[in-house]
Amino acid sequence: MPLDVVFSVENENWDEKLPGVEIIAARAAEAAIERLAVPDDHLELSIVLADDAFLRDLNLRYGNKDAATNVLSFSQDNVTPGGIRLLGDIAISIDTVMKEAEQQEKTFEHHLTHMVVHGTLHLLGEDHEEKTEAEAMEQLEREILATLSVPDPYAEIRSAGLDPSRKQEIGA
Repeated sequence: MPLDVVFSVENENWDEKLPGVEIIAARAAEAAIERLAVPDDHLELSIVLADDAFLRDLNLRYGNKDAATNVLSFSQDNVTPGGIRLLGDIAISIDTVMKEAEQQEKTFEHHLTHMVVHGTLHLLGEDHEEKTEAEAMEQLEREILATLSVPDPYAEIRSAGLDPSRKQEIGA
């Protein structure tokens, strides 16, 4: 299953703060796709490496939320005449991801990897609106991240006695 990951770098700090960011992000997307055993012969997705201002604008335009966020996914799921399945777009804010990584005492690379896996799962139809969906998606994320040697991103939340499905309320 060939996977093409097309990058758009909208903030020049990405390469400075995380050399090799495109390789790291592509590897994370590929791991998520492999875990779900997506059957298509040729897949493509795009990743926009941006900042809070960029994601705030997207969030306002498409989600009616006037706030920055860590990651947004925009599913497309179309097939080109050449047979390439276009999954959609993932936009990630360097500002929020770096801030969250620091607050949660995670490496920037690990948190970015988690955000790409999370965004890719959304493109593949996974969601976390309901508690059971959230639990299933979080389990998938843990399994995928483990294959990439990334620690469980929800371990701290659970050890604090909090419900991981409420992660948005506590900044995870």
